[in-house]
Amino acid sequence: MARSRPYSALHPASDTPPDPNNRKPPTRSGSSGSSGDPGSSGSSDSPADTVGSDGYRTSSGDDGSSRTGPAPAPGQGEHRAPPEPEVLVVGAGPTGLLLAGDLAAAGRRVTLVEERDAAVGNLTRALVVHARTLEQLDARGLADELVEAGHPIDRLRLFGNATLHPTTLPTRFPFVLIVGQYVVERLLERRARAAGVDFRYGARMTALRHRPGGVEIEVRQPDGVHTLRAGYLVGADGAHSTVRRELGVPFPGRPVLRSLVLADVRLDAPPHDPFVVSASGQTFALVGSFGDGWYRVMGWDRNRQLPDDAPVELAEVRETVRSAMGSDFGMRDPRWISRFRSDERQAPAYRVGRAFLAGDAAHVHSPAGGLGLNTGLQDAANLSWKLVRALEAAQAAGGEAASARAADALLDTYEAERRPIGALMVRTSGALVRLGLLRYPGSGAVRSLAATAVNRVRALNQRAMGTVSGIHLSYPPASPGSQEPHRRGRRAPLPGLGAAPAPHPLTGKRVPDLRLTSGRLYEALREGRFVLVTPRGAARRPADRRFVQVESAGPGRRTLLVRPDAHIAWAAEGPEPAGLEEALTAWTGPPTARGRADKDRIRADA
Repeated sequence: MARSRPYSALHPASDTPPDPNNRKPPTRSGSSGSSGDPGSSGSSDSPADTVGSDGYRTSSGDDGSSRTGPAPAPGQGEHRAPPEPEVLVVGAGPTGLLLAGDLAAAGRRVTLVEERDAAVGNLTRALVVHARTLEQLDARGLADELVEAGHPIDRLRLFGNATLHPTTLPTRFPFVLIVGQYVVERLLERRARAAGVDFRYGARMTALRHRPGGVEIEVRQPDGVHTLRAGYLVGADGAHSTVRRELGVPFPGRPVLRSLVLADVRLDAPPHDPFVVSASGQTFALVGSFGDGWYRVMGWDRNRQLPDDAPVELAEVRETVRSAMGSDFGMRDPRWISRFRSDERQAPAYRVGRAFLAGDAAHVHSPAGGLGLNTGLQDAANLSWKLVRALEAAQAAGGEAASARAADALLDTYEAERRPIGALMVRTSGALVRLGLLRYPGSGAVRSLAATAVNRVRALNQRAMGTVSGIHLSYPPASPGSQEPHRRGRRAPLPGLGAAPAPHPLTGKRVPDLRLTSGRLYEALREGRFVLVTPRGAARRPADRRFVQVESAGPGRRTLLVRPDAHIAWAAEGPEPAGLEEALTAWTGPPTARGRADKDRIRADA
């Protein structure tokens, strides 16, 4: 089978920088490691068939490739191969785990491929979870458990004395949560397993091809090379993404900080706050508590720039932290020490055909602000429900062309919405690093002036905290089929519909956790569907698989159509049935006779 046209064939580029040499942690803990877990893709009657330890048979095809299928039970004839997965996810870090869990919870067949073994280590890269991410986890019933496992803090120190205050955020989670990434991963993996995700650990993806109606990848496992097929593929496999490489998508950017040192240590005299950052222009350091007696320390010294593979001793970490913070806090007993470099890079495309990039596979940036894990999880929250809708549309329409075009337009909104956010996070984290590490005459005064402005100007502090936390981020009010924001009072036509009036100002905004007559909005979002929020006493619409209808407990006559990722798809100041139906059709397709029973049927088929 011929390879699909890569991104480079569609978007020629001559000066493509190489992938960044970001640190590879010694154990699985990154938000985007190369993921592995092959599902089956058919069987063969070839006499060369062999049965692996996982109970799947590997056979050589006519083209030299391998196929996998379930081995027959002892003493029985051939069994029908299980259905192919509908989505392949490569990468079992937080981004891939959330995405796969969402798809499986919606009843879709998902295989998660991860190169590393199944053990979730207790070492970690990230340790900050922001409010918007907690809201997304709340919409999945996971936030409260994660908060219990971490340390909420009521201020985030950035550089010098500049301090952001999350307590002003309009959210159920007005704090920054300090918690190890491995805790997030364990929570998301448990959910994904319970939802029925097919995990394939110890499988390294080596090739990718588009095929009619889907994609196929080759994965290498201890028992051979397997070919896996699905309708869609998501690469959440990190900064060194194999999926991105196979698609031919470049990763332009540059290093921000070289020779960063990290260590997980014990501290005899820990700082008063569980999360402390300091920068002097010559040095930078961070100390964060995991809450179990272990601390993450990170440091950088402008005068000690060594190769990424240079060995690191605890003495170097102590000296760097002491130089930046005035104390090494009595650090001892390191369980992990590493040296790495931090790059800022972003893929120019998040989608190529039926393949998508998410998390660190799509964007990487400096550790300033703790934005990496959070941005990746929000990528997953944006993409997962759109894949579910595309699969549902294809299933309901039986391949009808107009439905396929509408599903394709919906999937295009992933890149249109998330790539600008990724670019903003790269700029934000880069600005924080550069401001903290300025070195020229008067740079200390510049830092002091900036810190004073952030601390004293309430509006500036709230705006900065809203950006870092994700609470103030919104999407352009464009509908599927139009990737441009609405302009001059009109918007581009929706699929199959004419031009429509300009959208409500709330369209595309994050929706807060509204009080309902029966609970909270984010509890209603746990069904994974659109939520129609109507005023108290409003007439109920006929039952419709596309949304859940709830009543607001507050005053006012506003009606909201809320997307599964808690952004507003449509709003009106009063009843507007025609506008609501138009928005529902644009985002979810026309009403059909199919119900949520599809979910149970799909699981039964698997």
